[in-house]
Amino acid sequence: MSKAKIITRTILLVSLISFFNDISSEMLYPVMPVYLRSIGFSVLLIGILEGIAELTAGLSKGYFGSLSDSKGIRLPFIQLGYILNAISKPMMAFLTHPLWIFTARTSDRLGKGLRTGARDAMLSDETTPENKGKVFGFHRGFDTLGASVGPFVALIYLYFYPQQYKWLFLIAFLPGLCSIIITFFIKEKKKEPNKSARKVNFFSYVSYWKVSTHAYKVLIIGLLAYTFFNSSDAFLLLSLKSKNMSDTHMIGFYIYYNLIFALMAYPLGMIGDKIGLKRTLIIGLLLFSISYFAMGFAFEWWHYVLIFFIYGIYAAATDGISKALISNISKRTDTATAIGFYTSFASVFAFLASSVGGLLFLFNPKIMFVFSGAGVLLVVIFFILVKVKVDE
Repeated sequence: MSKAKIITRTILLVSLISFFNDISSEMLYPVMPVYLRSIGFSVLLIGILEGIAELTAGLSKGYFGSLSDSKGIRLPFIQLGYILNAISKPMMAFLTHPLWIFTARTSDRLGKGLRTGARDAMLSDETTPENKGKVFGFHRGFDTLGASVGPFVALIYLYFYPQQYKWLFLIAFLPGLCSIIITFFIKEKKKEPNKSARKVNFFSYVSYWKVSTHAYKVLIIGLLAYTFFNSSDAFLLLSLKSKNMSDTHMIGFYIYYNLIFALMAYPLGMIGDKIGLKRTLIIGLLLFSISYFAMGFAFEWWHYVLIFFIYGIYAAATDGISKALISNISKRTDTATAIGFYTSFASVFAFLASSVGGLLFLFNPKIMFVFSGAGVLLVVIFFILVKVKVDE
């Protein structure tokens, strides 16, 4: 594949879809808890809502990824996924009964489960192993740029219309609609259904572990261990809040982190293709440990500027890189299943991580940051010592 063809039309369109969808989703991220409280949700009910929503996303990623491989198609899963994501926004604004809110939020996460494996497999299908870092980095860059624009739009809106949250949900539907429209410009390459695939039921993707390669198993064990120690980014923001920072400054740091992530994703993807994806992943995990250890002892504003800069580079060196690695060591006919298996179990481990992180944070935030930093350092040692090559 020539250099001019590394970023194909399909890769560009998929990246633009993610860009607009993340503007839509991240526009609501800072205000979601506040909005739910304003319509009568307790903190406990919010926790249950988010737990059910994320569990729905996690379990459905594996199933729909496996189904996409079995059928040999990607685009319908992507289109339906983004449609559900978009329509869930106005659903939450129009009707505020708890059952309706649960339906809307779960629909949003089901949409994520529908599209994730198929979308990443489509990106993988469009390139070659030596260019996977660039392609996934390019996509993550656009995706995360949207995650920077979304909160910025929310900040501007709330500055002029404070506490008028419902209109923000309606505004968020517009970039989501753009995502849906762009999906109809994608021309999917025809593929034969995977005739060797077993009949797909909701949990059949779990059996992929038995037939996967040893290299895949080693990589997934390391990535899931890392996920267990990687508690929610919300704790980073809560730590800023505990230092008496305003909501505006807190969201500003979140935007700053996403901008660093977005700007560095493609360059680090290029570096990953050049020096090795596994090596780049290890560097990223080291940066995570450094930023978390530092977060536990930071107290000056410039400390946080430096920490969130390092944290943005860490994210750029791990997010797309991990999926590029998975796609490289999986059969082309199993890509969506392989990514779906990982992202499904990663959702469960992320839930455990945030639960443990929350308990430690309540006890002492410094202990939580040191725990996470030390845990991921052990994962780095695991990847350095393991002899199985996972770059191909």
